[in-house]
Amino acid sequence: MSVFLAIRLGKPLLIEGPAGVGKTEVAKVLSRGLHLKLVRMQCYEGLDASQALYEWNYQRQLLHLKIEEGEQHSIAEKEQTIFSEKFLLKRPLLQAITDTERTVLLIDEIDRADEEFESFLLELLSDWQITIPEIGTIEANYKPIVVVTSNRVRELSEALRRRCLYLYIDYPTFDKELSIVTDKVPGINQLLAKQICQFMAEVREQRLTKVPGIAETLDWATALVEMHFDHLDPEIVEQTLGVVLKDWKDLRRTQMSLSELFEKTGITPKVS
Repeated sequence: MSVFLAIRLGKPLLIEGPAGVGKTEVAKVLSRGLHLKLVRMQCYEGLDASQALYEWNYQRQLLHLKIEEGEQHSIAEKEQTIFSEKFLLKRPLLQAITDTERTVLLIDEIDRADEEFESFLLELLSDWQITIPEIGTIEANYKPIVVVTSNRVRELSEALRRRCLYLYIDYPTFDKELSIVTDKVPGINQLLAKQICQFMAEVREQRLTKVPGIAETLDWATALVEMHFDHLDPEIVEQTLGVVLKDWKDLRRTQMSLSELFEKTGITPKVS
């Protein structure tokens, strides 16, 4: 419903939730389902407008000027030539609005960028045009479908939230996670899939620094299928726990409580 309304109302969809629960996947599935190109902008600390919009291809500009050295062109003519679109390196935001067809624009982990970049983004999402001093204003050919994701590393501004529809994705229920594992990991034994999901549900109840998401569940399930396991036993869990937990403190804490986890999930040693 959130995706449908975002498309019909022409508003960005802001998706928040823990890491690894499928926020980015929403944009990927949307792109595949509508047969539209996915343009992804990965946010990070220190990201600025030029890195998200465009850069000039200085090497090509210098090469062009070198070739044109013998030509009798004025400085104004040379500037007009080298500051044209053929020398422009389009970054994700500019690429999304100048494409020849509608795109799905994924602005991933916006909370990792600073507040200044977030403010710049507000203007773009409102007007859907970009002004390049050397060229002028470039308006969007097609307004992209925008998906913005956040892991809540920092609080986003009210201004950004007001411009978006909102969706929160939490860790899945047992039945939903089982359905995802069965669908995404071909050939997995049904008993193994159930045991994995039960174990993951119990692990998430612990006080962990980095709680594993669906991504880790799928990695673990795929790894076990690749090793031809059809069920979980204590030895297998201990040997492959590093696929699920990515912090040494979490790993140590979970190892100390494995007996309790095995009891809760009914995982017992394989009988010879």
